[in-house]
Amino acid sequence: MWTAAITWSAPASGVRVADGFVAEIVVTGVVRPIQVAFDSDALVVLSHGRGGDAAGEVVWIDLRSTLPVDASPLPRVLIPFAEGRRIVFGSLAVDPRGGALFLGEENGNRVYHLTRDARLRPAAVGVNHLVGGSGMALDEHRRLVVLDFASQDTQLRSESPPPSSLAALGSEGYHGPLIFRVDLEPSRPRRLDLVPPFFPRGWARPPGEPLARFISVIALAGGELAVLDSLGEIFVLDRDAALRRLARLPAGHYHRTNVALAPDGSLLVSSGFHIRKIYRVTPAGAVSVVASELGDPGGVAVDREGRLYVAETALHRVIRIRQ
Repeated sequence: MWTAAITWSAPASGVRVADGFVAEIVVTGVVRPIQVAFDSDALVVLSHGRGGDAAGEVVWIDLRSTLPVDASPLPRVLIPFAEGRRIVFGSLAVDPRGGALFLGEENGNRVYHLTRDARLRPAAVGVNHLVGGSGMALDEHRRLVVLDFASQDTQLRSESPPPSSLAALGSEGYHGPLIFRVDLEPSRPRRLDLVPPFFPRGWARPPGEPLARFISVIALAGGELAVLDSLGEIFVLDRDAALRRLARLPAGHYHRTNVALAPDGSLLVSSGFHIRKIYRVTPAGAVSVVASELGDPGGVAVDREGRLYVAETALHRVIRIRQ
């Protein structure tokens, strides 16, 4: 899959796709879906909800039934705002081996574990500023990967800044993107403000021009990570946090972006509501357009057959792109 030449076919469901692909509606009746992921054979959809009076809604959808599925009558988990925190959930990660589901606060400071009995438990706290989209992920060893940024502005947003004795040794002297990769502890949340980041090692700024903010991350094979910054540059970090540039997306304003991994190792980038395209980036760094004219594309996920699912937030639906 993902080998078609980029010539345009007729629009399908309002979406323009590359030659050899079709776009089809698979889920309707979800108000403002923003994230999708797979939990075994079920598609997990995170949305902002109907009334805008909750931090988020989560619904599990069986795609083996007749498509498209009307999700409006399906049972769901409604997550109310926490007392004193009117912050919505904007990121979603699911452990494919165990089904553990994690939710991140968009423009907030915390990552939560949503248990099977629909209870929220803090999994990680102490982030300066957690973005939405693919701002967090789980790697192949079930470690939580979280993007952050150190600056005077973001540190003012922190809930509990680290003690000055620790800050003097670490982030106070560094301004730039941060990546944390930590093992989760079931009994208590991890405090990311008290652990050294995976990147940069030793809080040392990489040589060259200052890096822009990282806004999307995905775990690759062999312990590597791929990250996208706000300027559209894609980097790969190896297991030792050495950074290399992979590709540059077309110019644009990249915000609330999402990334999924295709079976051939390509990255599938949902570029957000400003650009409204899905890009494919090969392991060699070649960039092409898979789909355009999307209705505020949000989260993306790939199923076992390699088909791509996209949350179209503005159109209250999830579409599938396949050959």
